[in-house]
Amino acid sequence: MENVWKYSTSSAQTLSKSDRQTTKLLVYCNSQITKNGRNGNIKEAVSIFNRMPTKNVISWTAMLTAYAENGQIQMARKVFDEIPQKSVASWNAMITAYIKNRVGIDDVFDLFLKMPIRNEVSYAAMVTGFVNIGMFDKAEELYAEMPRNWRNPVCSNALINGYLKMGKLDQAVRVFEGMVEKDVVSWSSMVDGYCRNGRLGEARVLFDRMEEKNVVTWTAMINGYVKMGCFEDGFGLFVQMRREDVVKVVSNTLTVVFEACGRLGRYEEGCQVHGLVLRMGFEFDFFLGNSVLSMYCKFGCIDAANNVFCTMKERDVVSWNSLIVGYVQAEEIEEAYKLFKEVPDKDVVSWTTMITGFSSRGMTGKSIELFKMMPEKDDVAWTALISGFVNNGEYEEAICWFIDMLQQAVRPNPLTLSSVLSASAGLATLNQGLQVHAHVVKMDMELDLSVLNSLISMYSKCGSVNDAYKTFQTIPSPNIVSFNSIITGFAQNGHGKEALNFFKKMLDECLEPNEITFLGVLSTCTHMGMVEEGWKYFKSMRYSYKIEPGLDHYACMVDLLGRAGLLDEAINFITSMPLEPHSGVWGALLGASRNHVQLDLAKLAAQHLSELEPHNAAPYVVLSDLYSISGNMKDEEQVRIAKKLKGIKKSPGCSWIMVQDKVNLFLSGDRSHVKFEEIKSTLWTILDEMRR
Repeated sequence: MENVWKYSTSSAQTLSKSDRQTTKLLVYCNSQITKNGRNGNIKEAVSIFNRMPTKNVISWTAMLTAYAENGQIQMARKVFDEIPQKSVASWNAMITAYIKNRVGIDDVFDLFLKMPIRNEVSYAAMVTGFVNIGMFDKAEELYAEMPRNWRNPVCSNALINGYLKMGKLDQAVRVFEGMVEKDVVSWSSMVDGYCRNGRLGEARVLFDRMEEKNVVTWTAMINGYVKMGCFEDGFGLFVQMRREDVVKVVSNTLTVVFEACGRLGRYEEGCQVHGLVLRMGFEFDFFLGNSVLSMYCKFGCIDAANNVFCTMKERDVVSWNSLIVGYVQAEEIEEAYKLFKEVPDKDVVSWTTMITGFSSRGMTGKSIELFKMMPEKDDVAWTALISGFVNNGEYEEAICWFIDMLQQAVRPNPLTLSSVLSASAGLATLNQGLQVHAHVVKMDMELDLSVLNSLISMYSKCGSVNDAYKTFQTIPSPNIVSFNSIITGFAQNGHGKEALNFFKKMLDECLEPNEITFLGVLSTCTHMGMVEEGWKYFKSMRYSYKIEPGLDHYACMVDLLGRAGLLDEAINFITSMPLEPHSGVWGALLGASRNHVQLDLAKLAAQHLSELEPHNAAPYVVLSDLYSISGNMKDEEQVRIAKKLKGIKKSPGCSWIMVQDKVNLFLSGDRSHVKFEEIKSTLWTILDEMRR
């Protein structure tokens, strides 16, 4: 009996040792399947699985997941179907695999419904699946169905992030406020969501309520401030983050700060943060290097940018493009082109940057040459070329290339259409603009705000102010550009009262006016002779809206005072200007001097205008006319001689009319038109009728 006992005890010990070894091997094999699956080594994972002497449900689930992670969803389903005894984890793994591999949601939901037992992970996976394809009603229904204590942060966060991606902030807030348990991801998502929607006050309240903040939360709040132009608040928060030292600064946060410094021209702060990068040992971080490079380019510090570029151990096409953009912005086109030719793998941005650079210098021929060399031309490249022509006043060329773009079956983007509408406006050809408007409708872009704003400008410049107004009325939420366009349009077409009414409406809608707004308003006051109102609006720029008037605003005021005959006030205004007057200011005074026959002031204005624009004939023409009016023929002759000696020619007056899609141009004194006699006869007939 004793021997039997001894034998039994020995066998039990041996068996126990064997079980431990089997368990150890099982755990090891399962971990290796998982590891190889994640690393993409699916063959090794399969080999281990097939050689396992024994398998448990974890082994089968690991193999299923390995197949799914490598895109072999059918093999994953085959393994799932072969599992002897499926656990909840197995079902969850299969559902997650289907969702990640974008299998039809109906198949996923069928599998979910077949589950004998579900847990919070099952619901979280299914909710995520519905959210991913935008089926928020089903996601909410499932979320409401699950037990409240199962609504863990993972599931709730999936729903919150889905709503935020779709721009449905209020729905995300409702889910967030109903959460039993919130984690740092929940809080961070909501802070980011509020920031992205411009609701910084609510974002900051939430941020301050957080007991635990991670680097994502800090970065989201900082980014929210800088995106809304609140640099001081954003940079102050970054400094606070560094001072509290509760989270480690990462490159993403620094990238946000560099972008803000560059965009807002904060040179001193940018240099300080760059110094911090060097002290923290981040100088060789690839993405940070690009951010620093881009920042210095925006500052116009091309030498500093070039130094950063040269010290970068690794460069991608973004690095090259950033420096090319820097050279273009610094108007060093030759250096930009030299660098462009060295780019190893040029992308569309490389080509379009260079095309834009040549166009900005008026070298549209070079832009065409480069455009034709492009291996692949997308809508961005076409738009860069067309916009270049528009910016150089080559409107006919812009429209011709737009037609070519359509013939090449390249779909225009909103910026393309805006540029072509600007070309139509520049030519004042309403028929051409109407054709572009038809394209806008065909391409379902009639709700694009930038296109609608361009349509308002086009109709206004073509004199069709009623159509401009109708277009404005279709905009559900007009922005500052919309109001500027309609205000300027009414002002240009002599509807001053309507222009000022729209200005008041803009203020009622709590939109802050900008420099362009006030140009339209001051222009309205000028043409309506509203001197007091003009002064009021001009002063409100600085004192009410913190806008420093520019030279064009001063020119408007000189024109306003001059037209009203207040020439002494006009000259006093000019002498008290904090800026050096440009040709527009002196031109306004010259025009007023001519209208009110003030020879001395005209001489002063003409002298300054001639110095600024030596080839401008206007000063000589005005002085000559004024000398003639005053009977001073000697001085009139001297002016004509001076003008002749300098080789200055007065451009003849011209007008044009479009008939049957053909532009007919008429120059003052020109008798070359084939139907000149008929035109002259018709004009005399019209004149006789007008006199009756």
